[in-house]
Amino acid sequence: MILLEKYQSKLLTDELLIELHYLPCLDYMAGLLQVGRVRLEAHEHYQKQSYRNRCYVLTANKVDVLTVPVQQGTRHQPIRELRIDNDQAWSAHHQRCLQAAYGKAPFFEYYWPELVSVYRRDWTFLFDLNVELLTICLKLLGAKPVINLTDCYEKIPESGLIDARSRVNPRGGAESYVFYSPTPYTQNFGVDFVPNLSIIDLLFCQGPAASEYLNR
Repeated sequence: MILLEKYQSKLLTDELLIELHYLPCLDYMAGLLQVGRVRLEAHEHYQKQSYRNRCYVLTANKVDVLTVPVQQGTRHQPIRELRIDNDQAWSAHHQRCLQAAYGKAPFFEYYWPELVSVYRRDWTFLFDLNVELLTICLKLLGAKPVINLTDCYEKIPESGLIDARSRVNPRGGAESYVFYSPTPYTQNFGVDFVPNLSIIDLLFCQGPAASEYLNR
C-alpha cells in the first residue's frame, strides 16, 4: 500500500494522469473517483498483458478474463491507432459471459441495457471502445470528474500531474494496489470475496452503493 499512501495527500488537489482500460478494475476507478480532474494518456504505445484490453469478472466457477482481441503487429503501435480484431467473435462472447455471470445479480436489469448497447455497435479502435465504456461506467456511478486527453506523450509529466500510467496492472496482489483498499461486499458467487474485479462486478452487485464503496 506504499503507492496508496504516497498519492493520498495529493489526490484532492492535483490531476491524475493514467491510461485507458477496458471495463476498468476497482483500483483504477477508485483513483478516478478520488480526484476532480483526470488526463487520459492518448499518445502512448500499446502494451500487451495489461488492462488496456482485458478485464476480470467473477463467474460461477472461477474468475474469468475477458479480452478484446487486437490485430497483429501492435507491439509499438500508438494506442489510438490500435485496431480491434473483429474477425474474432469477441463481442458475442463477452455478452454471453456477462449475462451468465451477472444475469441474476440485483442490479443487472438496470445497468445492462446501457452496456449491451455498446456491444451491439461496430468498433474499429480499442481506444474509442474504452472511452465509451468508461463514460458509461462513470455515469452509472454518478461520478463527474473532468476528463481530458493528453496532447502528446511526456515521459516526465508536468508539475501537478500524478503519474499513474501503467501502475494499475494485473500483476501482483493487494500489495500492488495504488488507490484501492479492499472492503468485502456481497458478490454473485461463492463465499470468498474476490477483490479488484471489473467495475461492472461492483455495479451489478451493489448498484447505487457502488460509488460510496469506492470512496471509502
